[in-house]
Amino acid sequence: MPPVPNVLRTVGFIGLGVMGQLMAANLQAAGFTVQSFDLNRKGNRNSARAAAEGADALITMLPDGDAVRDAVLDALPGLQPGAVVVDMSSSDPAGTRALGKALEAKGIGMVDAPVSGAKFKAKDGTLAIMVGGDEADVAAVRPVLESLGTCTHMGPLGAGQVTKMVNQVLVLSNYCVLAEALVLAEAGGVDASRIPAALGAGYAGSNMLQRLYPRLVARDFAPAGYAFQALKDLDMVHGLATELKVPTPMASQAATLFRTLVSKGHGELDGIAVLKLYDGNEHL
Repeated sequence: MPPVPNVLRTVGFIGLGVMGQLMAANLQAAGFTVQSFDLNRKGNRNSARAAAEGADALITMLPDGDAVRDAVLDALPGLQPGAVVVDMSSSDPAGTRALGKALEAKGIGMVDAPVSGAKFKAKDGTLAIMVGGDEADVAAVRPVLESLGTCTHMGPLGAGQVTKMVNQVLVLSNYCVLAEALVLAEAGGVDASRIPAALGAGYAGSNMLQRLYPRLVARDFAPAGYAFQALKDLDMVHGLATELKVPTPMASQAATLFRTLVSKGHGELDGIAVLKLYDGNEHL
């Protein structure tokens, strides 16, 4: 692998969406020089190449692997040998490995480091970060990652994205389960707002029950993440599961529900808006 900078100071950051802008702000607060660029920001005079110019690391936080590949290739002329690209998006593992191989030929490292925790954890700098990549590249960017949350090195390049797919099976299937549990509680005549307290000490207790269930009760669907992104991730889960010949019936059912939700025009709502399909308010 190419040599890596001894001291990482300058970070390029591409993708200032719901989470990306919070993550970039945390890096600045931690003392890094951040050169940012957003693909969708009107009047943006910067560029992917300018964000990468002279950077020790280049972070991408984008909707999918295609957007990551295009942004990194646009940025490539600005990247110095020994720099490390860190994809923190949810991307396809095979595409991640292919991009990493292309970058390695240019003397540039790559780490995949997708995250979980939505904007709440992004704001607090407490994201769960799943990391894949060469040991030396991961070591080089660890100070950056640890400014954004808790990182776990899962294996070679692509392992972070596989771990994120495991995360999405658990999280997005549970969105549907929480919605189902809520409508059952309400129909049964109990005070649904007390469910987290009633179940929290038992096996049903979880971070999701405590954080998301009150939002479900309130029908608060303001996006911490988007339903259309949940569907994209579940489709990637299906692709990976097909490649590995692994059955994923629960995730497949969740994908069907999210596909229905998005088809009804609710893709820009939070993923927990899947509740609309359970309580008969899918058109509201």
